[in-house]
Amino acid sequence: MEENSKIIGESLFRFQSAINESGTTMDEFIRQNYAGKWISDELYCVMAIRTAFVQAMNSYLADEGLFNLEKVMMSIITDPLAHDIEHTPSIAYKGHTYLTTHSMIYSKFMACSNRSIKGVYVDSPNIRLEIESPTNEQRGRYLADFSQMDIELNRNRGVDLDTYYNKPDQVLDILRADMDRAKNFFERLIVKACEAINAKCADHLKQLGVVIEVPKTPFPSFTKDAGVAKYGAKGHEEKLGEETDSQFFWITGLMRENYDLVYPYLNADGSKAAMSDVPSENIFNYDILAKSIDAQSGKQSPAKEILSGAIREWLFEPIVDRIIDNKVLPVRPVINNGNIENLDELGGYGPFLYFVSMQDEQGKPLFPDTFGGGIGIERTLYSILRGGKINKIDDVTFFGKNPDSHPVYLY
Repeated sequence: MEENSKIIGESLFRFQSAINESGTTMDEFIRQNYAGKWISDELYCVMAIRTAFVQAMNSYLADEGLFNLEKVMMSIITDPLAHDIEHTPSIAYKGHTYLTTHSMIYSKFMACSNRSIKGVYVDSPNIRLEIESPTNEQRGRYLADFSQMDIELNRNRGVDLDTYYNKPDQVLDILRADMDRAKNFFERLIVKACEAINAKCADHLKQLGVVIEVPKTPFPSFTKDAGVAKYGAKGHEEKLGEETDSQFFWITGLMRENYDLVYPYLNADGSKAAMSDVPSENIFNYDILAKSIDAQSGKQSPAKEILSGAIREWLFEPIVDRIIDNKVLPVRPVINNGNIENLDELGGYGPFLYFVSMQDEQGKPLFPDTFGGGIGIERTLYSILRGGKINKIDDVTFFGKNPDSHPVYLY
């Protein structure tokens, strides 16, 4: 028997012994946590809705002129993420170590290098070994592996470093216009998806006891600063959701990942923005949050984030400084004569940062200026379907690996 298989078998034997001691058999565990769900009417309805949802997104994105991108499941670089995870899994192959995909963020950027491409999308796999709840609570949002509709669009603004430094009013006007464009793009995607679900899955929604309202555009929008000032840092998202009857709404200006645009971040004199003092209106990222609506009472559930995205940092200098300041890397790349002198200090970021530094024959950066976002498919389904029949994120998956639910994942 292969060594890994032997290790897994021994681990499962110990697990079975442990549940036997607590009065449960393997038969009971599988029936309760897997088989019962697989044959349930609830999961049947959820999967019909999921199919309509994903199909509608694919159709919308293709009709908008975006190109479908292949899945990237392992690479030397992956999203570092701003929140804590247990660790990043790695795979040894052909003499190198590769990381499993947290998100396809860097792949999306580089796929937009051809400025003739309007944008790209992919129903991407994600592996994030989320830390379980320290209080053993069902948080209803985390899965160790999940699906995300990853989307990125070219802005094609061509703002260079000199303009970045010396014409902030002009740059801010451009960024605010692009922010409006991004929000409108994703709003229309949500509208199309809601229309498709209602048209194809009315009976399934009825069985689950929820309704989906096709939202009007523009969605209500709040800044994080305003929410925190009014309700405090913890729970302000749900409180802001109570201020609107809309099932979907925005929160903008969240201090988050190193690639989400903060402008102005660098100044011509070499100084930087103090991150603690940067207001929401200078942080060009956005979340869509969603609520479920009970079919009988009309009561709305607390809001949950379903999409996160941003206008992206696009110039080499601020990209490097944001990566350093976010402590993703300890040093900046030293590039000389077509090579990176300190490649060994950059982890998997060396080739990526070299590409960011590259220019075409006219001296213009090869790296694109883009905006984009990722829509968590399981997270969205949980957010809009939860109620009497759907109680935790496991309920919208066949094989969902929720860190708050299972000591061992059997399938």
